[in-house]
Amino acid sequence: MKERLSKIPGARVCASVMAIYIFLVFAFHFLAGEQLLYRQSRENIALPVAQTGVAELTQDIVVEQIFSANIQRFETVGVQVSTAYRPNYGTVTMELINQADGSVLLFHQFDASAIEDGQVLTVTADTPMEGLYGMPLLLRLTADSVAGSAVIPLMNTEIQDAGGLYVNGQSVAGTLCFIASGEEYIWTGIHYWKFALLGGILLAVLLAREVRGYKSGKYSFVLATYFAVKKYKFLIKQLVSRDFKTKYKRSVLGVFWSFLNPLLTMIVQYFVFSTIFRADIQHYIAYLLIGIVCFNFFSEACGMTLTSILGNASLITKVYMPKYIYPVTRVMSSMVNLGISLFPLIIVSLATGVHFTKAAILSFYFLGCLVIFSMGLGLLLSTSMVFFRDTQFLWGVFSMIWMYATPTFYPESILPEEFRFVLTINPIYYFLKNIRLCILDGISPEPISYVQCFLIAVVMLFVGAWVFRKNQDKFVLYL
Repeated sequence: MKERLSKIPGARVCASVMAIYIFLVFAFHFLAGEQLLYRQSRENIALPVAQTGVAELTQDIVVEQIFSANIQRFETVGVQVSTAYRPNYGTVTMELINQADGSVLLFHQFDASAIEDGQVLTVTADTPMEGLYGMPLLLRLTADSVAGSAVIPLMNTEIQDAGGLYVNGQSVAGTLCFIASGEEYIWTGIHYWKFALLGGILLAVLLAREVRGYKSGKYSFVLATYFAVKKYKFLIKQLVSRDFKTKYKRSVLGVFWSFLNPLLTMIVQYFVFSTIFRADIQHYIAYLLIGIVCFNFFSEACGMTLTSILGNASLITKVYMPKYIYPVTRVMSSMVNLGISLFPLIIVSLATGVHFTKAAILSFYFLGCLVIFSMGLGLLLSTSMVFFRDTQFLWGVFSMIWMYATPTFYPESILPEEFRFVLTINPIYYFLKNIRLCILDGISPEPISYVQCFLIAVVMLFVGAWVFRKNQDKFVLYL
């Protein structure tokens, strides 16, 4: 093996890997779009609870709210008003003014007769406004209505805003029920190309080190795995094909079950849970199917790898090949089912009005992380199963608990605050959340989410591979 590896065309390997890396860097920048650079500001001003009205907004009343917002890219301002449950008439004017220079930043007029009780009248800038961070702003409301047919801006009397609320220039205790929102810069996104360059340099150094190590006779896990897969490619194909065919052996519908199974599960869960959660989740059917497809893959992959060593005991004791290939091929056969299951997911999503954007392609990154995580956990489970046969029963219980701890059919918002830690420690939640964000919302998650999911997947793979490698020589004694 070492003799063969010493002849490895290092330059070609490095060039191929680097070419793939460069392609992925540019592809990600294109697919992520503005979500790579901006996110909703964490300093957005939320709507206070309305407690009373300020005053009827008649033609002789001017309501002003002075405030400052720590928003880097200001977009929207809005005010909540009451109609007093009566028809109103006239025109309501809303202005946002920069107090520093007196310029009018936003201006809009509303037809009072079309305003509903409790409605938040909002004005949004055509393009986000920069340079207003921490600046004193004035929100002014006026109208040409007459008494008895004018809307009433709402206020909260308990919150004392630093700027203050004024009616005809007179200070009023409390604050207007208003909102202000916009975006903020993502530091990692702004420096994306610097990080990409640094990553490319580190990758090049790593690849060069691996190649030099191989040429000098040192062991390299990365290249050893590559050549093992290349050497046993035919056997890997046979094992994947065997596992896939065995699953549907003597089945009338055969492979079609990979297409049908997530649909049937979705239909059952939809009828059971739609009346409870449908109103809280947009595109609930697609939301549900994404959860089913992803968790079914995870459960099936781990369940199949569980017995991958014991189930191939006759091969292991008679034919030499790297033992990690057996659990890996089980995950690969589950990937075939996952690929088939994506077709009904796409069809159902389109049929239910989900608008796919280019960001949907990024969901494959998180699916890849899910595959890597499942492979790592599978290596761990297959090792445990050899020495401790009760692992299969414990995993059956644990996987059921894991399924209910993952928001596959319910929104994460229903969990009480004291149980939110369940999501924080649940790796599948992070993969699922970001896949849904890419597909259902059509936007890219924040850059930190990519790093987070990658680390979760790689750490699990490292732990699983380390435990498997440390114990694989003892397998034959317990088969």
